[in-house]
Amino acid sequence: MTSAQVDKHSNGKGGGASGGVPEEGYERGLGSRQVQMIAIGGAIGVGLFLGAGANIEKAGPSLILMYALAGVIVFFIMRALGELLLYRPVSGSFAEYAREFLGPFFGFVTGWTYWLMWVVTGMAELTAAAIYVNYWFPEIPQWVTALVFLVVLYLANLISVKIFGEIEFWFSMVKVTALVGMIVIGLGVVTLGFSQAGDTAAVSNIWAHDGIFPKGIGSSLMTLQGVMFAYLAVELVGVTAGESENPEKTLPKAINTLPWRIIVFYVGALSVILMVVKWTEFEAGVSPFVAAFAKIGIPAGAAIVNFVVLTAALSSCNSGMYSTGRMLRGLAANAEAPKALGKLSSTKTPAIGISLSAALMGIGVVLNYVVPEKAFGYVTSVATAAGIWTWLMILVSHILYRRAVVAGRLPASSFPAPGGTVCSWIAVAFLLMVTVLIAIDPDSRVSLYVGAGWAVCLAIGWAILKARSPHVTARGAVADADGDGGKPLETAGRPRG
Repeated sequence: MTSAQVDKHSNGKGGGASGGVPEEGYERGLGSRQVQMIAIGGAIGVGLFLGAGANIEKAGPSLILMYALAGVIVFFIMRALGELLLYRPVSGSFAEYAREFLGPFFGFVTGWTYWLMWVVTGMAELTAAAIYVNYWFPEIPQWVTALVFLVVLYLANLISVKIFGEIEFWFSMVKVTALVGMIVIGLGVVTLGFSQAGDTAAVSNIWAHDGIFPKGIGSSLMTLQGVMFAYLAVELVGVTAGESENPEKTLPKAINTLPWRIIVFYVGALSVILMVVKWTEFEAGVSPFVAAFAKIGIPAGAAIVNFVVLTAALSSCNSGMYSTGRMLRGLAANAEAPKALGKLSSTKTPAIGISLSAALMGIGVVLNYVVPEKAFGYVTSVATAAGIWTWLMILVSHILYRRAVVAGRLPASSFPAPGGTVCSWIAVAFLLMVTVLIAIDPDSRVSLYVGAGWAVCLAIGWAILKARSPHVTARGAVADADGDGGKPLETAGRPRG
């Protein structure tokens, strides 16, 4: 990479973001308040509110340790992503970094895989949201509710990024407020003894019933697939990079607050829940928060948690529409998707990409008729497998980036990850272990079958792309997103040798 290219790449200053960021045509409409809350909301989802019940049944109190362990790994991933973001903050960052450091094929695969993750997640979340509304209004057909939510979120994303950011801000605010309230009430029950739970609520519930690992370490490790699903979407901060008002300040702050979010919202919340109710009383299909509120004796507890889980589902679907549109535009900009998907609307949103993704998510409306409940477990497994691929690409890209910095081929980031590449290698090993556990578990193994089929589809797509546009696959040429033709990827700086 020449010095001129480095200057162009980093706007004349080391780190890529220090002296301004590359413009992609997007409106920088996400303020610090919204980016921070999007980051917080990304750590709170349906995986915690509903999925924790089945995992507690499998692992007992050791689930707290599994969330803590996975949280450390997620922090390693996010610090690796943070270093890359401050080196070159771009929308659709995961695919861009994979393309830059591993080659065009990996950018192609990562972009489409992350898109798939959010599309299938959106399908599940739409149907889940309809089920939650059915709790209050059983007379309304689920497909009608799902369709209404789909249209409202689609229009909000189409109008402007500011609308998306504001909706996500308030969705996240509801989740955060509810969790904090649950923790405070639970601690009050344990320390002061009020409520119908009485003397059965105690700190000793965490270890008093067959210990921390009542079903063995093996059973605890098998919950990691579900635990990692709960953490999906923390990387969404990386997708906002191209539309954040001040990414060099807001992104590091959002990433550095991740540890306390994990401690409070996952480790803290689950610890309090398991103090209020002993782990043997939880079961799959029942939210542990609903069970705890029922034990405490709060009449509206189930309705409150139902509202919060509804918010979490809509938040996830909203994020899915946002991220899929940006990922498709990134693919189109690199001639790896139809050029039309790279067009921006008059409100500077990738309207065609959002529309395509929303249309496919609309299949979730149809699923209300035909898909049995177990299919949603399959969807979460597929989403987790796609998420693991994305995280692996972030980590490997980070390792190669640091290697290029040491060799003097690229400028250093202003937000280096602690421990250099050591933490990234640890995270890679952990994610590979989780993949093995997914293969062992018969319920989640289906995701690997789907993954194999998806890999075949991508291989065929790449072969067609290579045959039609060999210059793109050979050197990663970029087609102008606004349709002005192609140009070499001068700023990629892909390490050689």
